[in-house]
Amino acid sequence: MKVKVSRKAHFNAAHRLYRKDWDMTKNDAVFGKCNNPNFHGHNYELVVSVTGEIDPVTGFVIDMKDLKDLIKAEIEDAFDHKNLNVEVPEFKDLNPTAENISVVIWQKLRPHINKEHELEVVLYETPRNFVTFSG
Repeated sequence: MKVKVSRKAHFNAAHRLYRKDWDMTKNDAVFGKCNNPNFHGHNYELVVSVTGEIDPVTGFVIDMKDLKDLIKAEIEDAFDHKNLNVEVPEFKDLNPTAENISVVIWQKLRPHINKEHELEVVLYETPRNFVTFSG
């Protein structure tokens, strides 16, 4: 019997959506106000879910304290109050869209989750805009 467990977290980060190989006019046309050269920020809400069999000994799919600590170490400490374009190596050459951020989060967490378990990342950029990535 598979069960899905989830942990919610949040972080605040600044970013700019743009392509270095495009001029300002094209960047403005595609990314609008998100192309602000002085950056802009979001209060991101993150939901990380792990799906798998319940361990018959512990009764857990995953120890939620372990999941909390993993999210803090790999995501919150790396992204919170950072400029994603400037301070987070994964976005040096990757546009920090919500879609790309969710994939990077998944890639950072996946090596630490039991291979038999499924991993899903839901990232809210705003209360109305969110993306889901599950590999």
